[in-house]
Amino acid sequence: MILATERRARGGGSAGLGAPPSGVVDLWRLRLDLPDPRRAGLREWLDDSELERAARYRRRLDAHRFVAGRGQLRRVLGGYLGLDPARVTFVTGLHGKPSLAGPAARRLDFNLAHSDGWALLAVTAGVAVGVDVEVPRAGFGGMDIAERFFGAGELRQLRALPAAQQEAAFLRCWTRKEAYLKAHGAGLSMPLDSFEVSVAPTPSPRLRWSRDATARRRWSLLDVSDPAAGYLAALAVPEPRVAVRERRPEEGLERA
Repeated sequence: MILATERRARGGGSAGLGAPPSGVVDLWRLRLDLPDPRRAGLREWLDDSELERAARYRRRLDAHRFVAGRGQLRRVLGGYLGLDPARVTFVTGLHGKPSLAGPAARRLDFNLAHSDGWALLAVTAGVAVGVDVEVPRAGFGGMDIAERFFGAGELRQLRALPAAQQEAAFLRCWTRKEAYLKAHGAGLSMPLDSFEVSVAPTPSPRLRWSRDATARRRWSLLDVSDPAAGYLAALAVPEPRVAVRERRPEEGLERA
């Protein structure tokens, strides 16, 4: 991390952002296909492990998107913490979910998801959060996958729809389930059929059933899809009531 700090010890996170209020999720919708000079500036904040990970991608486009996502993640979190983005440090949980290291973890929780040229970053004031995003693509989704992983109630909801509507419904279900898993931090150690979500196109989807009898009262799911941008997305938070505060990438931050 010392080497990363020496690469660029200036700007980016110094302006400061107000932490999300209780019961609010800050949502950042980030583009990953950036001009070369912008991406190069973001790259300077990455640490050695992130640079090594970027180098392992076979496709240059995937490496570029990874750098753009991690650089913007550091930039935003540095803005909340009042830190240079290169000084933001992370730890990885037992099931692979990253979080802030040290005392910062008590102040902020976050989750980052990406698909093709988009990333969604959700930030809360110390409350667990999960987010997932999917850009529809050929070969992903369908009843064959649903039958392997989804619950019986979710399958009934999907089968009741006309075939032309099932792909979008599958992705709504998938993103809601993924967001819930990511908020738990349990990864796939929590079976996908151990809980069920609604699949209808509504801003306030529901946790319909869970093996945890108290979960339905405690958890909120939110649909944060953007049809104009071409993706479906969802948030999950262990709070009975929650609101989303949309944030702009340039808001309260110096540009890379």
